[in-house]
Amino acid sequence: MTYSYMGMYCLAVARAATTSDAFNAVAEPRRRDILNYLALQERPVGEIVASLGIEQPSVSKHLRVLKDVGLVDSRRQGRQVFYKTNADAIRPLHEWTSFFERFWRNQLARVKERAEQKVKDLEKKQE
Repeated sequence: MTYSYMGMYCLAVARAATTSDAFNAVAEPRRRDILNYLALQERPVGEIVASLGIEQPSVSKHLRVLKDVGLVDSRRQGRQVFYKTNADAIRPLHEWTSFFERFWRNQLARVKERAEQKVKDLEKKQE
């Protein structure tokens, strides 16, 4: 058990390793940034570092995790290593998140309708 700052005891819950699957790998925001940057074209590590403003060792670590779970592929050209996204590996992430995107789009539409109705009701009261 661990003691929290609120004075309550709770059991520690083990987290899955970031290299266990694609979902855990993309839980880290910088890895998502790297994937977004690589989505348009293949790029070398130095270009990723310069564009995203992340230190080179950190970029290399994140790329290694992304490669280990299959989200990026690499190829060597001379001394440089080029990385690109693996669309087939990203597809399950897209399919899973698409479900929630539809859910939230529906929820947001309902919130918008309610807000618009409240505005109309307030306008009627002010008349």
